[in-house]
Amino acid sequence: MQRKQRLLIVEDEVAIRTGLVDVFVYHGFDVEFAEDGISGLDMARSGRFDLILLDVMLPGRNGFEVCESIRQVDREQAIIMLTARSADDDVIHGLALGADDYVAKPFSVAQLVLRVQAVLRRTRTSASEERTIRLGKDIEIDALNLCATVKDAPVRFTRREIEVLQYLHDHSDRPVPREELLNKVWGYARHMDIETRTVDIHVAKLRRKIEEDASQPQHLVTIRGGGYRLMSGH
Repeated sequence: MQRKQRLLIVEDEVAIRTGLVDVFVYHGFDVEFAEDGISGLDMARSGRFDLILLDVMLPGRNGFEVCESIRQVDREQAIIMLTARSADDDVIHGLALGADDYVAKPFSVAQLVLRVQAVLRRTRTSASEERTIRLGKDIEIDALNLCATVKDAPVRFTRREIEVLQYLHDHSDRPVPREELLNKVWGYARHMDIETRTVDIHVAKLRRKIEEDASQPQHLVTIRGGGYRLMSGH
C-alpha cells in the first residue's frame, strides 16, 4: 500500500488553517499543522514532509524567515507560499528565498489542491534526471548536488532551479514558452489557467547566479514572443 503524502500547513488564521486541513485530509494527505513560524520551522526541519504550505504573515517568525531557514539545510523540500494578493514584493521575495511557487489569497481551494498535487508529482519524477549541465567553457553545474562553480565561486541552486535549467538544456535547440515550463517543470496542466509569475522570477534568480551581467544575459536569453532559451554553447 502506497503511503500517504505528508503535508505541513503553517498558517495562523484558524478558519483558513482548519479549512485547509479538512480539504487535504479529504484528498488523502497525511496533514500536520503549525500555528506560528517558530513551531512551523521546528516541524519543517524534521524532513518528514513531502510539501510545506507556508503563510507569509506568521507570529514568531514570518514565512520568509522560515523559508530561508529551511533552504539553508534543505534545497529540495517542496514549499508553496501563501501571500496576500496585492503583495507583489512578497511574491518576489518568497520565490527569491527558494519557494517553489506561491498562491495568492484569497485563493480557490480546488486550484490550490491541484497545484499542490502538481508540484508533488514533479518532485517525485525529477530525481531520475540528474546530470551535469555545462554552459560555455567556465560553468559546470552539478545537478545531483545542486551546485556549481562560477568564476571560482561556489553557487547553490534549489531543486526547482535545476529542473528549469535541465528542461531548457534538453530543449536548447528552440525557445521554450513560459506556459511549457509551467506544464513540464511545475506540472501544471494547460487547462488550469494558472496566473503566476513564478517562471519569470525563477529565470531572474538563475540569471543572477550564472550570468556575468544578469541585465544582459548570454546563457539564459529571452526570445521575444517565443520564451526562454538556454545557449549552452555560448
